[in-house]
Amino acid sequence: MKLEKMFFHKFLEVLFSDTVKVKYWDGNEEKIGEGKAKFEVIFNDKISKKETLRDPFMSLGEAYMDNVLDFKGNLREILESIYKNKDSFLNDVGTFSKLYKVIPNTIKKSKKNVRYHYDLGNDFYNLWLDKTMTYSCAYFKTPEDSLYEAQVNKVQYILKKLNLKKGQRLLDIGCGWGALIIEAAKQYGVHAVGITLSKEQYDKVNQRIKENHLEDKVEVRLEDYRELVGKVDKFDRIVSVGMIEHLGRKNLKIYMESVKSMLVQGGVALLHCITAQTESEVNQWTKKYIFPGGYIPSIRELVSLMADNDLHLVDAESLRLHYYMTLKYWAENFENALDEVREMKDEKFIRMWRLYLNGCAASFHYGVIDIHQFLITNGLNNEIPMTRDHLYK
Repeated sequence: MKLEKMFFHKFLEVLFSDTVKVKYWDGNEEKIGEGKAKFEVIFNDKISKKETLRDPFMSLGEAYMDNVLDFKGNLREILESIYKNKDSFLNDVGTFSKLYKVIPNTIKKSKKNVRYHYDLGNDFYNLWLDKTMTYSCAYFKTPEDSLYEAQVNKVQYILKKLNLKKGQRLLDIGCGWGALIIEAAKQYGVHAVGITLSKEQYDKVNQRIKENHLEDKVEVRLEDYRELVGKVDKFDRIVSVGMIEHLGRKNLKIYMESVKSMLVQGGVALLHCITAQTESEVNQWTKKYIFPGGYIPSIRELVSLMADNDLHLVDAESLRLHYYMTLKYWAENFENALDEVREMKDEKFIRMWRLYLNGCAASFHYGVIDIHQFLITNGLNNEIPMTRDHLYK
């Protein structure tokens, strides 16, 4: 027992950027760092030293889910304290990703993976998303914007970037609950097709289409993007928001080739996705419990694949702090809805999602990931506005 406590003392000593108080499983307490402790780390039971050395993401993530490991203090700020220490394991996912077995995402596997996360139930997501049911990075024109206002801003911002014209055909790959394709049809008079692998999302989008009387303008399909290639007329515009993170690294090439093949010459596409500085697999805890089959592409991977397919990069914009604010809202909304969540899910699920939402917020604030919007054209397009002025009117 003494050796185990010595190990975790050494582990925690180089983990946080702030002073912490530690309470061990035998009731003993100590302070690590100088000055007043900002947080408290609580071991309700022993955690495997071997498993923590092998993969701290999985070991500590599962320990928190099972309430073997707990904290006192703001969870997001606690995780930010770890991210601020550049020598911590949270900043070194690449080392551990070498141990992870990667299974390619076939169409069948992709459907299973997406439904694992997104078919938790519309009632569940409705508890903590805004009323547009938008589950991707919002766009805050001011820090005072509500989550709803920021999500409306995001949709409008993307539609402006796409430079839509009445009568054009728009494809939304991974359309979520349909906010973007509904607004595109209503405001710009385009014919929009949305695809999703989530049955819950598919049903909700169909409901929204009928409520807005857009049956002649908007269509939603329960299909994989690979099932569309060569089977539909080409599109003038393609948009993909928060979808390619589900592809897996081996399918990035197929995805970019598919966008190329479904886009008219001179057509415009907007890719909105989480990005990494360098190439590495997502940590195993996230893959097992949150996003099976997930992969965050590096910026250079994406830009290289664009060039390979004569897709010209017109504009690239980081929205990192916008996603931090979005996730902060989601995490707060989730906590405020705990009574309703408990009627649907058990405590282990609640702790898992609390860690996921706060961990993502911390990572966008001080961590290792970013999010970008890439505007690309199939070949040259001389009709795209030369400045960003139109985006801010």
